[in-house]
Amino acid sequence: MPSLRLLRVRELLKREIGEVIRREFPVSEVGLVTVNDVDISGDLHSAVVFVSILGNAEHQKRGLDLLIRHRKRIQGLVARAVVLKYTPTLKFIVDDSVIRGNRVLQIIDELGKSEPDPTA
Repeated sequence: MPSLRLLRVRELLKREIGEVIRREFPVSEVGLVTVNDVDISGDLHSAVVFVSILGNAEHQKRGLDLLIRHRKRIQGLVARAVVLKYTPTLKFIVDDSVIRGNRVLQIIDELGKSEPDPTA
């Protein structure tokens, strides 16, 4: 279980990275990007940022490429807003958990429709 400090830093980074992306990158360029979670190492030297990018596969690829290309700039802007001894090195990954969750719900819904009514 992560410490309370690590949880607070994680939430702070999540909020600030999302704000930097919203402020610095127009939606027309990267698509609609949502920061779903940030997984930070115990020593605060590195962080994996899980993002969702709304749009088709091409929009997602282009958006992720742009985030990866401008990683250092994003890190610098986050470092100005969040005062830490070390600014973590960011790594962006597309988070498909929402898509997988929706698929599971769709399968459950389909199973519920195909079962015969037990009250009949």
